Amino acid sequence: MSLLIKNIKKLIQCRTEKTPFVSGKDMSFVPSIDDAYLFVKDGKINDFGKMQELKKINTDQVIDAKDRMVLPSWCDSHTHIVFAGDRSKEFIDRIKGLSYEEIAARGGGILNSAKLLQNTSKEDLYNQSKMRINSVIRQGTGAIEIKSGYGLSFESELKMLQVIKQIKDSSKMQVKSTFLGAHAYPNEFKENKDGYVDLVLNKMLPAFKKENLIDFIDVFCEKGYFSPEDTERIIKEGLKYNIRSKIHVNQFNVLGGIKIAVENNALSVDHLEVLQDDDIKILSKGSTIPVVLPTCSYFLGIDYAPARKLIDAGLPLAIASDFNPGSSPSGNMNFVISTACTKMKLTTEEAINAATINGAYAMGLEDKVGSISKDKIANLIITNKINSIDEVPYNFGGNQIHKVILEGEIIS
Repeated sequence: MSLLIKNIKKLIQCRTEKTPFVSGKDMSFVPSIDDAYLFVKDGKINDFGKMQELKKINTDQVIDAKDRMVLPSWCDSHTHIVFAGDRSKEFIDRIKGLSYEEIAARGGGILNSAKLLQNTSKEDLYNQSKMRINSVIRQGTGAIEIKSGYGLSFESELKMLQVIKQIKDSSKMQVKSTFLGAHAYPNEFKENKDGYVDLVLNKMLPAFKKENLIDFIDVFCEKGYFSPEDTERIIKEGLKYNIRSKIHVNQFNVLGGIKIAVENNALSVDHLEVLQDDDIKILSKGSTIPVVLPTCSYFLGIDYAPARKLIDAGLPLAIASDFNPGSSPSGNMNFVISTACTKMKLTTEEAINAATINGAYAMGLEDKVGSISKDKIANLIITNKINSIDEVPYNFGGNQIHKVILEGEIIS
């Protein structure tokens, strides 16, 4: 199966040299070709260049992209998209003045989601989650990381990870699975926190790894949840199974989790709404990529991560949706990009780099997606007829997507 996209107004994020991610000042530049073509064969990018250089090609399908732009699909490196029901009641509680922490203390938050999920069948959980997956695909997402963490028991964490695998096996989008058993302490372990960590490490982790259900391991390192000591123990145990970590850290408090993550070669540290200069210095010495979650801050009304400071310090940056039922109930990466620009003061180019090539790196998918490069998977966005790529973040609350292509096939 082959596809030729011709007369592209601007082909964006096209790279001929191997580039795993971009950092600092380099994030302000997105390579592009005006008046371009893109040829896809067998689901992968086969060739691209200027229209004047296009030679005769035998192809099964042709798309005329006159006045439209083409770019790689969004890479959403932090989501909790597999969940049951919703937490709209908590949304109203926050409007009335309760904080995220106060809601959690009353039995809401993660424990609320866990209760709903534990009472939901695997089939129902898959069907609910698949609807969300289809929605974010239509909004331009072509690669996604999905966390467990709403099970908080062996049986329910297993159910979540099995559903994630079902999504991975049945979807044309790229999917990575993260085991987040250390998301919160279930009620039965409130007085035996070490016992729950033991359960996560000694029963859940080896069993789920044996079933090939885990790509990464995660911990919610935060006051009232898991300590830096717990976090280090869990990261190190994951490494024994050759599983790298992606750590929730610095959402509400600075506890030293970033240092632990960097020292143990975590792939990413995510959230970072509360950040100190020492944290930035630590990040500058490692290979761990910071991932910020603009729409979580938007929805909760908390501080935004200092994305501008991270980029200005020469670091790479990824942005993600944090799609979850409690603090970011949307996976619309178009709105994530817009929020990153308006609230974090990223330029359009920085936001696109953060949502494509750097997002792919934050999932270990930099060799497969994230840029227009030969032999990468043809997961693409064709825009509406627009004058400038700035119209993508400018058009907040919607999107400028005309067509989505996954593995070289148009998604209806």
